[in-house]
Amino acid sequence: MQAPVIETRDVKKHFTIGEVVTRAVDGISIQIHEGEFVAIDGMSGSGKSTLLHLLSLLDRPSEGEVRVLGEDTSRFPRQRRVSMRLTTFGYVFQDYALIPELTALENVLLPQFMQTGCYASCSKRGEELLARVGLGDRLHNLPNQLSGGEQQRVAIARALVNKPRILFADEPTANLDSDTSENIMGIIKELHGQGITVMMVTHEPEYAARAERIITLADGRVVEG
Repeated sequence: MQAPVIETRDVKKHFTIGEVVTRAVDGISIQIHEGEFVAIDGMSGSGKSTLLHLLSLLDRPSEGEVRVLGEDTSRFPRQRRVSMRLTTFGYVFQDYALIPELTALENVLLPQFMQTGCYASCSKRGEELLARVGLGDRLHNLPNQLSGGEQQRVAIARALVNKPRILFADEPTANLDSDTSENIMGIIKELHGQGITVMMVTHEPEYAARAERIITLADGRVVEG
């Protein structure tokens, strides 16, 4: 079998406040293979988003290993982690995480600028991606001039600008109505169909069911999947 693109080995993430220790992720070992669409579900507080942050190198584990493309990322210096986040991963967050002072196009181009320093002269790809998600006529709108669904589509376009191998989506439909949620899920399914590995956190069973595999968490541990 092909080596996993992401693997965790007994990963733990603990938070300590005073004398209270919260075991948000408590010994998880999983493998994600190239081209998979995996949903992570579970009750609120089960550790879903914490695990996604560890898998996507937005956070470091307290114990254990997170391996990406066969490498133990615990040995990566900060700049190597940043570089991998920019070149290998794409991110979609439930709160969209758009910069309010930037237009839709500027938000989409931001990861490209951070990676290459190329901005205005490289705007064509951003324009193409916004057109791809149905926002070709909203290039110069600020986030507060867009609906929630439109902002999430900008976030998806931004996640794709550097041609990532793996897309991480943290509750991408959480703040959206049912019709808009279906639209967003349709885009994510289309991207998976084009070969992108997708890791999606959701608390909605009907959306988790769209994935090829579901990993269910409870109390920071895998109970199924």
